[in-house]
Amino acid sequence: MLFRSKRSFNDIGLTADLIINLIFIGIAVLCIIPLLLVISVSFTDENTLINEGYHFFPTQWSTAAYDYLFQDMSQILRSYGNSFLVTGVGTLIGLVIMALYAYPIARTDFPHQKFFSLFMFLTMLFNGGLVPWYMVYVKFLHLKDSYWALILPMLVGPFFVLILRTFFKGLPIELIESAKIDGASEFRIFRSVILPLSTPVLATVALFSTLGYWNDWFMSLVFITDDSKVSLQYLMYKTMLNIQYLSANTQAAQGIASGGTHIELPSESARMAMCIVGIGPIIFAYPFFQRYFVKGLTVGAVKG
Repeated sequence: MLFRSKRSFNDIGLTADLIINLIFIGIAVLCIIPLLLVISVSFTDENTLINEGYHFFPTQWSTAAYDYLFQDMSQILRSYGNSFLVTGVGTLIGLVIMALYAYPIARTDFPHQKFFSLFMFLTMLFNGGLVPWYMVYVKFLHLKDSYWALILPMLVGPFFVLILRTFFKGLPIELIESAKIDGASEFRIFRSVILPLSTPVLATVALFSTLGYWNDWFMSLVFITDDSKVSLQYLMYKTMLNIQYLSANTQAAQGIASGGTHIELPSESARMAMCIVGIGPIIFAYPFFQRYFVKGLTVGAVKG
């Protein structure tokens, strides 16, 4: 009887695992299907899209959208390099600054904890406005047409600082006290005790910061006039505006054609091709951060 009960419990456990796995497989498929549709549409002939709409297996395949985007391959590569540079430097420096700011305001023994917490929180509610913000970076800091103009405005996120502070507050205070007894300095405690235990939240903040930098086009629009320093997203944005303008203004398109330049305007397929060009590198960032999530979740799981 006891053997049958154990077997029945095992059967229930296997059934529950199977159901959970099927649910997550379904969620994963639902996430992948839109991406597959975007890829399919990007390789679809423009006239086929207009006449037949979106299909996973279009009747007429075409690379016209990619041919149009990669007409100036050197500019694409430069913009890719700019986005990689800004994203890497901005994420690394920003994560260090935000962690160094969040840790003191998470300590109850820090005398100015409330003031600096309130100061950071107020920046989420109020700002100086677009014009003063622009004047500070251009007239005071002289960062126009500089890579730092793409990095500094997004360097510190108040919401991310509060997330880090909340996580640091949840760490056992006994760890800090024992490290002090062993003679560790505050910086040594932060580097050797706090940071290794904070891998999940650091990876989370780094991931969202990376997405913010990679998807940003507004800073290039405001601060950059040199085409060699624009980000990839702004280049795609400007290309899309050009396509929309030429599609709406037939006289301009005819004028370019009369000058001996034959142009095709794959409007809908170009949108999807831009998504593929822009999203490609960021997809490979998720596995890199995922291993830090797993590592952070298992820290302290085994005692003794």
